Amino acid sequence: NTPIVILKDLEDKEALSIWIGLLEASAIVVEMEQIHLPRPMTHDLFKNFIDNLEMVVSKVEVCDLKDNTFYARIYFESKDKSFDMDARPSDAIAIALRFGAPIYVDDKIFDKSQMVDGDYEVLNKSEDGKKWAEYLENLNPEDFGKYKV
Repeated sequence: NTPIVILKDLEDKEALSIWIGLLEASAIVVEMEQIHLPRPMTHDLFKNFIDNLEMVVSKVEVCDLKDNTFYARIYFESKDKSFDMDARPSDAIAIALRFGAPIYVDDKIFDKSQMVDGDYEVLNKSEDGKKWAEYLENLNPEDFGKYKV
């Protein structure tokens, strides 16, 4: 029951799945679906703060994968300076959506995140566990493209 965000390239050739928290998923969905809440969420508050500093988010990038943890950077610009900051990918995506900023994924991430062929052990030996293992084994990257928020 954990949300997953799926980032796809512009040509639909590659997809990257990132497991995220429920609150971050809510922040992403609220912006994607243009849902207007009576009070600002944390990412909205952050956007308002950056707007008041007369800055913009120029882009976000999922830049690394270490020990099954994705890393991202948010790039800020103002008339005086530019800088970037470390962020969780889910937060970076939620912020990018609010600023209309592009979301990039470093090419090395696709190489690092590829499934490794080989043996694996199904820990859940129940009938349900076997069905899930078979289902997951037969998934193709293009299967993710048919689902929409």
